[in-house]
Amino acid sequence: MARGHGATVVAAGRMCGTGPGEDWTPSAALDSLFSMQTRFRFRSPILAILLASVGVLLASMRAVAADAATALETVPRALQQFVDDRTIAGAVTLVARQDRVLRVDAIGQADLATGAPMRPDALFWIASMTKPMAAVAVLMLQDEGKLNVADPVEKHLPEFKGQWLVSERSNERLVLVRSPRPITIRELLTHSSGLTDVPAPRPHSTLAEQVVAYSQQPLRFPPGSKWEYSNPGINTLGRIVEVIAGEPFAEFLERRLLRPLGMSDTTFWPTEAQARRLAKSYQPKAGGGLEEIGISFIQGELADRKRAPRPAGGLFSTAADVARFYQMMLQDGVWQGQRLLTSEAVRQLTHTQSGELRTGFTDGMSWGFGFQVVKEPQGVTAMLAPGTFGHGGAYGTQSWADPKQDLILVLMIQRARLPNSDASDLRRVFQDAAVNAIRN
Repeated sequence: MARGHGATVVAAGRMCGTGPGEDWTPSAALDSLFSMQTRFRFRSPILAILLASVGVLLASMRAVAADAATALETVPRALQQFVDDRTIAGAVTLVARQDRVLRVDAIGQADLATGAPMRPDALFWIASMTKPMAAVAVLMLQDEGKLNVADPVEKHLPEFKGQWLVSERSNERLVLVRSPRPITIRELLTHSSGLTDVPAPRPHSTLAEQVVAYSQQPLRFPPGSKWEYSNPGINTLGRIVEVIAGEPFAEFLERRLLRPLGMSDTTFWPTEAQARRLAKSYQPKAGGGLEEIGISFIQGELADRKRAPRPAGGLFSTAADVARFYQMMLQDGVWQGQRLLTSEAVRQLTHTQSGELRTGFTDGMSWGFGFQVVKEPQGVTAMLAPGTFGHGGAYGTQSWADPKQDLILVLMIQRARLPNSDASDLRRVFQDAAVNAIRN
C-alpha cells in the first residue's frame, strides 16, 4: 500500500440477510454451503446439485468483490496527496454497493499531536449529514398518517401562527408585514421556508426553546419563493417529530432508525470509549500546516446530555454507520427484511422537490426532502448519474448514493475552513478515483 496508509479492506460486506453487526462475505457463505453439501450429499442428490450451483455463483461473487477491492486501491493513493500537503490530517473513505461494502480505507492521522493513525472505525462529527436522517424521521411519521408534508407548521407548533415577514430592510428602518401564508413542512424540508436563525436563548437550551425563538423572528422571504440553506428549518422539523411522536427527537431517531440499522456509533453524545476514537478537527495555520480546533457548537463535554440534540447537524458517526443508512435508502427503505420507509417516502426524499428554484452549493443541484439531489451532473458531480442523492457536512464530510451505478461514496474528514467543501478537490478526487476504479 502507499505510504501512510493504515487500511482496512472489506472485500464484500454486509448483506441485508445478516443480523445486526454481522458481516456477510462470499467466503463465509461458500464455506457454509460446502458444509451443507456434505451433509445433504447422500440424503438428497437434487439439493446437493442445487447447493453446488449456488456455491459456484457465490464463488463468482467472491471473485468480483475481490477484484473491486483491488481496483479501489487507487482511492487511498489518490487522497494521500492531501495528507502529504497538510490539507487534511487524515481521512476514512468507504465505497459500497447497496448490499455490501467493497472497501474501507484509513489514511493519515487522527491526532497530529500524538501521531495516532487514523482508524477505519474513527468517529467524526458529521454535522449537516444529520439533516437527511432528520428528514427520514419526518417521513416515517407521514407514512403512519400522523402528518403530511403539506401541513402548515403551525398545525403542529402553534407558536408559528401569525408570523411576520420582512418587507423592507435598510440601515434606517425595518418594515414588517404579515406573511401571505403559513410556512409548511415541505418548505422546511426543502430549505424554502424563510426562517431566520437566532442564537440559543440560554446555555443548554432545549430544542423546544430554540424552535420557539425561531418562530418569533420575521421571515426573510415569502414561504416557497426562494431557496436558502436553513439550519432553523431542520431543527424545527425535529421539534415537530417530538410533538407528534410524544418523545424526544434523539430517542425517536434511535428507536426508529439508528437501532434498526445497527448504527451503534451514531449519536449526539459520544461515550468516553467513542470519544477515544474521535478524529481531531483542524484548520489551516498561519505560515502553513494545520492547527487543532474544537467542534464549533460543543460547550462542555462531548457526552453532556444537557446539550440538546440538533437535527440540523449534531450527530457523530463512522463511515460504516453512514454507509448502512444509504444502503437502506438504496434498498427502497428496507433493511434486513424490515421495511423502515415506504417506497413513496423514499421517492419523495430522494427526488427533486424544489421545482425550478436554484438550490445547493454547486451547479446542477436540486433538493429532495432533506437530501441534495444531482439534477444535471457537472463539475464535482460529473462522474455521478442524475438522481444521485446525499449531503455534506461543515468539516468536509461527504456522503452520496448513486442509484443508477449502485454506488455509495462516503468521505470522512475533519477540516474546518475548507472553502465550499461540496465543491472541494478532496471530494472530486475521491469520487473520480472510486468511480473510475469501479467502471474499469
